[in-house]
Amino acid sequence: MAPDARWAAAMPRLYDELLGPVLFAPFAVELADRAAALRPRRVLELAAGTGIVTAELVRRLPGAAVTATDLNEAMVAHGAARVPGAAWRSADAQALPFPDGSTDLVVCSFGAMFFPDRPGAFAECARVLRPDGTLLLSVWDDVAGSPLTAALVAALAEVLPADTPDFVTRVPHGYADPARLGADLTAGGLRTTGLDRVVLRGRAPSARSVAEGLCLGSPLRFQLEQRGDLDALTRAAADRMTAALGEGPVEGDLTAFVATATPAAQDAAR
Repeated sequence: MAPDARWAAAMPRLYDELLGPVLFAPFAVELADRAAALRPRRVLELAAGTGIVTAELVRRLPGAAVTATDLNEAMVAHGAARVPGAAWRSADAQALPFPDGSTDLVVCSFGAMFFPDRPGAFAECARVLRPDGTLLLSVWDDVAGSPLTAALVAALAEVLPADTPDFVTRVPHGYADPARLGADLTAGGLRTTGLDRVVLRGRAPSARSVAEGLCLGSPLRFQLEQRGDLDALTRAAADRMTAALGEGPVEGDLTAFVATATPAAQDAAR
């Protein structure tokens, strides 16, 4: 497993508690609203993580069968306990263990950035979708469009100026080119039917909680461990974020691209 995709045992809980409500819950509602408008009967979620989007899908689609998958077994275990209304299983998005044409809707929220072979993963989406099915996915825009995360990046540059960790800009915010996304969808046998730049609002109880969530509850953790004492580096980054954003609750824009696509074979059959 690539280092950027690893998750230590304690990370799912920290991710869920510290980052989930701030960064991911707003887009979970956005994607679930879009999913509900499609009225699918069978939904497959990729890179479901701890089930933040899954919970909204189950809530908004009470008549649908929702299957949530993730490559990381620790995430699957956490998500299954958190959202028992979905069927959970470990699965690689690049080699899905599901039959051709077996689902109406594939949802992938902030997971595609982690796929080593994105066109290959999108080809798997096209394969498991019904001919009239839909892929619904989100990817982060450039980190500058999400000031809370950008503040952590700036803080780390102050703490480790000679060897600044690049995980946040390289992976979560490293797939921010809509033209590249569109080309990858096409290469995977999908036709893009919608691509929106969506700006929502994230709120956290403190800058420190955001810093701790990103430093301890994401793969950024492993880059920090390579550079020194994890707790000390996290405290230093949190102190600088707090100095920049202030004490108490913080909030800021969250900017992402939300895309919809259908199997290209659908067009060829018409």
